[in-house]
Amino acid sequence: MRADIYIVHKPTDTEGDNSTAMVTRELDMKGECWHPLSLAEIDLFRNRIEQAVIWVCGMEQENHQFEVLQTLAARNRVVNTPEAIATCASKALTTALLVRENIRTPETFFSASRRDAAVFIRLQGKVVYKPVYGFDGNGVRLITSEDQLEDGPYYLQEYVPNDRDFRVFVIGDEAVGAIERRSDHLTHNIHQGGTAKAVPVDPEMASIAIAATEAVNADYAGVDLLLDQDGYTVLEVNGTPNWHGMTAPIPVLIADHLVSAARLTRR
Repeated sequence: MRADIYIVHKPTDTEGDNSTAMVTRELDMKGECWHPLSLAEIDLFRNRIEQAVIWVCGMEQENHQFEVLQTLAARNRVVNTPEAIATCASKALTTALLVRENIRTPETFFSASRRDAAVFIRLQGKVVYKPVYGFDGNGVRLITSEDQLEDGPYYLQEYVPNDRDFRVFVIGDEAVGAIERRSDHLTHNIHQGGTAKAVPVDPEMASIAIAATEAVNADYAGVDLLLDQDGYTVLEVNGTPNWHGMTAPIPVLIADHLVSAARLTRR
């Protein structure tokens, strides 16, 4: 089995909301050869894939799939790389890289110590708890007291008052689109009931989103931002992002990126 481009579909795709199909349709229109690829089913040593581009629209956060992806990356160009996807999946590691690159992000605490977590809560007054490996805003909640803590480890961030956030879609070194998300509760994620509308990408938004994408070494990313009195601050970087609500032609741009990568791989 051999092709120029292999596609790992997003597990959360549905008939009415299919991110993978949006991009594969664009590849079909370009006349590009592509094949679906199941990380759960492939036998790496009987179905050797070499010198191909593998696009991971989404994947399950479990060890076997990461192992398969890392093995495939030894002989192929994987977009995003397994390392970048794993980095973005870990809020702690993402934050560490943002801090290392002096990119604004809310003050963060990460430890298994309940005692130290309680101190951080008292100092901040109000913090946001997030699962270290979480997605779509699941499990995010506001904490004002040690009594609200469950079992560690604890990934806690200062609470930045807001009524909206922004997702900026970055491909390569360009911020190609953005949405503003609003809700009447803590998280503005669309999967948590938030609403989205496309907004222009201003220079400051583009600069910090591109820097965050480079910090995690991703080909492309969805960078979530808050805006406070000092400017934009990065909440997280998504290595397999959705683009709901964006008017920018994201599927076309991703397809173009994959085709360009495939041409380089063919050489």
